[in-house]
Amino acid sequence: MPAPPMRIDLGDTVLRAYTVDDAAAVARSVGESLEHLRPWMAWADGDSADEAFQRTRLTGVVGQWERGDEYQYGLFDLDEARILGSFGLMTRRGRGTLEIGYWLHVDARGRGYATQATAALTNVALAVPRVTRALIYVDEANDASAEIPRRLGYTQFRTETVTPTAPGETGRQIVWLRETPIAFDEPEWSGPDTLTEGDR
Repeated sequence: MPAPPMRIDLGDTVLRAYTVDDAAAVARSVGESLEHLRPWMAWADGDSADEAFQRTRLTGVVGQWERGDEYQYGLFDLDEARILGSFGLMTRRGRGTLEIGYWLHVDARGRGYATQATAALTNVALAVPRVTRALIYVDEANDASAEIPRRLGYTQFRTETVTPTAPGETGRQIVWLRETPIAFDEPEWSGPDTLTEGDR
């Protein structure tokens, strides 16, 4: 599978493939957002806010990109000094499918960043040869996260029962599906101006 682009310009932000040198910025962003992330992210703990831990983790992230297993991006402000969130394309759901995952810094909510970045990655995923489906998995209780695929015209494909791994999870995951690129003038696209404080 050809790799997606390492940099995606979104206008007022940029999605860029992580490097090991991003460890301090990732640790700082996670540490500032731990209470926001803990209910939904099993990895959100003190270790994840440690620069040395992130340096080791990002070494693995770079290797995953090189192998074509997973493509992890930081969402940066334009001078790339601050990480506003993290977004990924994962191959773990099988042939012809890329899964999109995301989290946002607590102070970046409500500005349309997550929806804009997810929209861009939806189109990137569906432009990869032989990829026909983009999927987003959201716990049934995570209404803020579910608003993103809903706004982008994804459909609820199915619900899966899994073992909860984070405190806020119910163990029922809604699988959101999109099989066509997003045209930003389509009726389903409500745009970032409509986002609320709950946007992750």
